[in-house]
Amino acid sequence: MSKYRNLLIGSAIAAMTAVPAYAGKMGLGRPALPEEVAAWDHDISPDGTGLPVGSGSVEDGEVIFVDNCAVCHGEFAEGAGNWPKLAGGEGSLADKDPLKTVGSYWPYLSTVYDYVRRSMPFGAAQTMSDDDVYAITAYILYSNYLVEDDFVLSNENFLDVEMPNAGGFIVDDRETSEKHFWTEPCMENCKEGEVKITMRAAVLDVTPEEDKPTEAKAEAPMEEAKAEPAPAPEPEAKPEPAMAALDPELVKAGEKVFKKCKSCHQVGEGAKNKTGPHLNDVMGRTLGSIDGFKYSQTMVTMGEEGTVWNEETMAQFLAKPKTFVKKTKMSFAGLKKENDIVAITEYLKSLSQ
Repeated sequence: MSKYRNLLIGSAIAAMTAVPAYAGKMGLGRPALPEEVAAWDHDISPDGTGLPVGSGSVEDGEVIFVDNCAVCHGEFAEGAGNWPKLAGGEGSLADKDPLKTVGSYWPYLSTVYDYVRRSMPFGAAQTMSDDDVYAITAYILYSNYLVEDDFVLSNENFLDVEMPNAGGFIVDDRETSEKHFWTEPCMENCKEGEVKITMRAAVLDVTPEEDKPTEAKAEAPMEEAKAEPAPAPEPEAKPEPAMAALDPELVKAGEKVFKKCKSCHQVGEGAKNKTGPHLNDVMGRTLGSIDGFKYSQTMVTMGEEGTVWNEETMAQFLAKPKTFVKKTKMSFAGLKKENDIVAITEYLKSLSQ
């Protein structure tokens, strides 16, 4: 075994010494050839420098995304498990817990193309064609309601796409703008003796606790509660109108089917618009009428013409969304079983009373 090991090492050394030394003080390697640099030079700048010639549509991007990206990022770019969400979060950057996605946070589309081209799909990076990357980028834009479903992205119209947070970043110029604040730290005549805590953190619990507990301040005596006038009698509550009878078993079955919709639509107390609008009180509601949600133009037009959600329209939509609402932004293909459609309609009715 030792004989073969020495033979391998000897062969490796011979191969190394047989190559002339071209560059570097260590005498190793050679300058990279232009074609070798080009193979690694995938940088794409915000001004479009480095973009390859090509194009890809939202329609093709949806198919490619489902096959290669949905396992981690969800079919609608809404995220799967702990993997990142690529869509949603519009207007959330000022919130305490903002949702940072391509649509809400990323300032440049070039970063999307560059990252997908360089690193995706996970485990098979750089296996996609340039056209496929254009198509995936177009589908991510569509998932964030930034383009329509017939949009085709190419190197020619790439810079026409304006990202919502393009103005949310500034150039880091601290080396010049804040240079007058810089001072050399004093490393001499340091204070000797006892170190005392003079201030405590106001927000983060980072200050070490003292050895002795701080004595609690004496509480001020409470003033005697002043007698308040008796509250005025409340007006009698009017009886609620009788609700239409629901089938509890059907509602339960519909709630189970609705799990297919939860990634995009919220229901119940505190429901908000996500990738799709919330569905509280949807039955009897005019199409495209939730304030603050960006619907497809077709759905808005249908609402303006007086179309409302009822058992008939909901059944047609759930069966074939893209047939009932042309160019709808909802990518869901539809429910195949009539029983599921009836059940989920009953469930939505229970949320609309």
